[in-house]
Amino acid sequence: MSRAADLRLRDALDAAAAGVPRGPLAASVDRLIGRYREGGAAATPILAGATDVLAYALYRMPATLAACSAMFRQSAFRLPGIATVVDLGGGTGAAAWAARETWPAARITVLDQVAEALQLGRQLRADESGTVDFVRWRAGAAVPAADLVTVSYVLSELSAPDQEVLLAAALAAAGRAVAVIEPGTPSGHQRVLQARRVLLDAGWQVIAPCPHQDACPVRPPDWCHFSARVERSATHRQLKRGELGHEDEKFSYVVAVPDGPPTGDARILRHPLKRKGLVELQLCRPDGTASRDVVTKRQGAAYKEARDVRWGDTWSDG
Repeated sequence: MSRAADLRLRDALDAAAAGVPRGPLAASVDRLIGRYREGGAAATPILAGATDVLAYALYRMPATLAACSAMFRQSAFRLPGIATVVDLGGGTGAAAWAARETWPAARITVLDQVAEALQLGRQLRADESGTVDFVRWRAGAAVPAADLVTVSYVLSELSAPDQEVLLAAALAAAGRAVAVIEPGTPSGHQRVLQARRVLLDAGWQVIAPCPHQDACPVRPPDWCHFSARVERSATHRQLKRGELGHEDEKFSYVVAVPDGPPTGDARILRHPLKRKGLVELQLCRPDGTASRDVVTKRQGAAYKEARDVRWGDTWSDG
């Protein structure tokens, strides 16, 4: 994620929260955190009103922006020229901020059932260039066609049958790609694996993070996830009662396209371990396996490249 996008969102959130008492916001954050930790489908919308919506935006939008930006960075090389994006259940529009950063000319539509979330999303983008529409939408209603359809941090709020209905709607609307992102927890990874199976069963091909179409080789108690650094604002630290100026948002995701050749490159599954004269990489490989690769200084150019790669990057498996 670019520092500019992070600062623009931070400024917009601070402006939205100006003059709002911190007590009710902090109480709402505590309630929302408790609700998300409980997990499971919600019988009613988790965001019950304007205070919940603002609290959610203040404590979650920076992390969601960072995670979605990382997801797009890890897959956008396979998705040049995206012109239209629809974000299903996009709330206040964090994924839309990431999409705007990645494809500046794209027309973006955020669909959600919570009117207050859509209203805050419009307010946060009031001074931003480009076109982002926030539209009231309920499950089962038509989804406008788009090059890319994103499903961002939504599946955890739905029952298993409703998850499949939402993914079917995303597949029907998407012309070039579907992207699903969930928290980087074991349960979040399981939801992503289920979404991956729906996408593959529909005849689509996974392009990220997996370099293959086989079963996930990462086995419990481990799980496939990635990390994005989030710089905390003063308000963010206050509401989350955090002391550090940053946090690391863990996320799991899958991006699929209707057709296209495989990447041919492995995916780095953990922070590269750098020691004197060598770099150790944990890789998911195009042959459907996951294993360790050690790159030594004797390998010259490969070693120099290994010193610069990050968790989530691709790696030539040749």
